Amino acid sequence: MNVVTTVIKSRRSIRKFKNTPVTDEVMRDALECAALAPTARNEQPWLFGTVRDRGMLQKIADLTDHGAFIADAQVCVAVFATKGATYYLEDCSAATTQLILGLWSYGVGSCWVAGDKKAYAEKVRALLGVPDTYTLVSLVPAGYPADIPFVRKKKRDEILFSEEFRSA
Repeated sequence: MNVVTTVIKSRRSIRKFKNTPVTDEVMRDALECAALAPTARNEQPWLFGTVRDRGMLQKIADLTDHGAFIADAQVCVAVFATKGATYYLEDCSAATTQLILGLWSYGVGSCWVAGDKKAYAEKVRALLGVPDTYTLVSLVPAGYPADIPFVRKKKRDEILFSEEFRSA
């Protein structure tokens, strides 16, 4: 195993955060990881917004259906995509993943909160003052973990086949 696969394999969704600030340097590096994600036709349809204000974090949390813990994060990154971009969801999902892994490489935990196709997506966009030429893809609340849960993942033989699928 190398350092990259160690980061990937150790990542967990974190919903409980310590009251320890995430530095600007960590955020800059993680956001650069996001901005370097693969993108179809090099469109780079993303727009990243960072929110640290406690009041704004609470407002975002209140708008979501499963993101109450956003209020306790040290920072939340809102990932938006240009409306109408052909592969906006794939591109911004790749960027979100790289953001999460970039954060985790510094020990900063996060949890992907859905934005695309959610009823609150437009409300979050308007709250943050983002032009309506963008649509919300994801919210990534982040902070140093207060708790790192262990979650059982499926076994390799449950999720992998080679050459051709054969049922048991």
